[in-house]
Amino acid sequence: MSNSALFSVVLVTAIFMVVAALLIAWLLAPKSTNPVKGEPYECGIPTRGTSWSQFKVGYYLFAILYLVFDVETVLLFPWATIMKDLSTQGLVCMAFFFIILTFGLAYAWKKGALKWK
Repeated sequence: MSNSALFSVVLVTAIFMVVAALLIAWLLAPKSTNPVKGEPYECGIPTRGTSWSQFKVGYYLFAILYLVFDVETVLLFPWATIMKDLSTQGLVCMAFFFIILTFGLAYAWKKGALKWK
């Protein structure tokens, strides 16, 4: 079996499994037309005031920076496990990766995105 045929079989199987799971969940899920279901959930306590409140952008920046550096840290583990098998080119690539990381951290630090006010 060629690679493209195998890829097609896997793709069709994946699509079929997702559609089947969604269809089964839709058919077996309990149906409720309760009007309370459409209200905002706040642990059973009635809401006071408007539910639309603004958050500081700093919280989102902090979260995004955390995710970026967390994902990049996760990428370092596979690299560290095969470091002996990599040639000089692998080391240069990871050095370039660290340089980009350092510039990104310095930029975020300079812009004040890491200050928790």
